[in-house]
Amino acid sequence: MPFFKRRAPAHHSVWHESMQLSQWLGFAATELPELPELNRAPLLDPTRAFDVCHVGLVLRAVLGVQLLLALGTAVVARDATQWLTLTANGTVVTMFAVLSWLLVVCAAKRLWPRLPEPVQWGGLMLLGAVGALMGFGLLALTSEEPAGAWRIASIAACGASGAALLLAWLKLREHTQRPADALAQLVELQSRIRPHFLFNTLNSAIALVQVDPARAESVLEDLAELFRVALADASASVTLAEEVELARRYLAIEQIRFGKRLRIVWHLDPETNNAKVPPLLLQPLVENAVRHGVEPNDEGGELEVRTHRRGAEVEISIVNSVGAPARTQGHGLALRNVRQRLKLMHDVAARFDIESTEQRFSLRILVPL
Repeated sequence: MPFFKRRAPAHHSVWHESMQLSQWLGFAATELPELPELNRAPLLDPTRAFDVCHVGLVLRAVLGVQLLLALGTAVVARDATQWLTLTANGTVVTMFAVLSWLLVVCAAKRLWPRLPEPVQWGGLMLLGAVGALMGFGLLALTSEEPAGAWRIASIAACGASGAALLLAWLKLREHTQRPADALAQLVELQSRIRPHFLFNTLNSAIALVQVDPARAESVLEDLAELFRVALADASASVTLAEEVELARRYLAIEQIRFGKRLRIVWHLDPETNNAKVPPLLLQPLVENAVRHGVEPNDEGGELEVRTHRRGAEVEISIVNSVGAPARTQGHGLALRNVRQRLKLMHDVAARFDIESTEQRFSLRILVPL
């Protein structure tokens, strides 16, 4: 770029240099391409608990039921011969019941999560009872002894109980996998949001060195802090006060680009400082507000950041004015990224709401204190 290869002539005014810098920085920032959208299954996918279409899982379920059968018959058997007979007969029933239950659950794995929790338990326990009775019916074909009502009821109860144990195991298995998956996805989400703002701020610092070295030093200090946070451990949480300070540093850099066009208002409640939030929570949101609410408009725009304690919760709101449409349409990566990371960290305890009108775009975040 010729801008880097020569200094501005002495007769140029400071205003002209600032306008030249702003134009170049705006061009450099908008040249950065959008990051591709994440393409992976959601972390808290309810269908995973019912995804039993795996050989290893089927084998563990069958062996677990057979072990319970062997232990149960050992309690009531008089000797080893009777134990083998009872276990062999019981295997016919349990194998048919377990395999048919797993087959139906696998075939309808996307249907079960849509049902209410009580209906899931009731339906799958009923399915287990029906499978056990059908397996008992196969066994009865080889026996002339009539089955009494008590035996039929006990077989159905055993089938329903076995289905309840299998369902509880599947749900427990899905819950125990969440922490590792959450950490892996959190690392991926945070790593994908870093380049977008780091390149923008780096371009700002490089360009400012040619115009105002004293101010460039301050920008580089802010940039160093941005790098430190961006390269920090993705599994860690930070306080809201740290996130506010990081957002201040970023907006200080953007203030150099836009000058009076960027009007910032802070309303911060000191009681919210210790709230735990994911790293890089506010910075992508204020960057999004600057890019879509200030940059496209010749008159600039307003940005308001507010924090407020509401009992055991902290409310964070970011509001920016809306004018001309942005030069490039974003893909909403920053908003989806923040929403996902909040869900990973606080689950249902966090809320993320967006409200958009012709004049204002506002978002509200609620996190536990």
